[in-house]
Amino acid sequence: MRNRHSEEKEESTVVKERRKNQRLKKENEIAVTVIDDEKKPVKGKRFKNHSLDISVSGAKIKSSIPLPVDTLIMIKMKLKNLGKIITTVGKVKWTKDMLKDKFLEAGIEFLDTPGQSVLQLEECISRGVDIHEPDDK
Repeated sequence: MRNRHSEEKEESTVVKERRKNQRLKKENEIAVTVIDDEKKPVKGKRFKNHSLDISVSGAKIKSSIPLPVDTLIMIKMKLKNLGKIITTVGKVKWTKDMLKDKFLEAGIEFLDTPGQSVLQLEECISRGVDIHEPDDK
């Protein structure tokens, strides 16, 4: 027999999923450039990273370069098999040091992603298509 107290306790232990969108959980190469408030590249701040998962609203990335919270970045990725390059601006929302592996993880929130790029990402994620760094350096 359940009482009101046990029902309240069960409700309080339920964890709600915060993510709004489906995610592609594959490690893929991406190109990351740190940008300033005017969305201009910061000299010497372009490097290769890996996305650990990606959605239309953001990504979790793996990096050997520190990315402080609130850093603005530009991410370029090429959708394998679709031959399309997506470029979007994002903001670092959180970081987590992975000391034993000598890298960090960062949560990126995409900002003002163009509608066409959102559609391409949705297609990519729903089909499970890999993403990799674009060839244009």
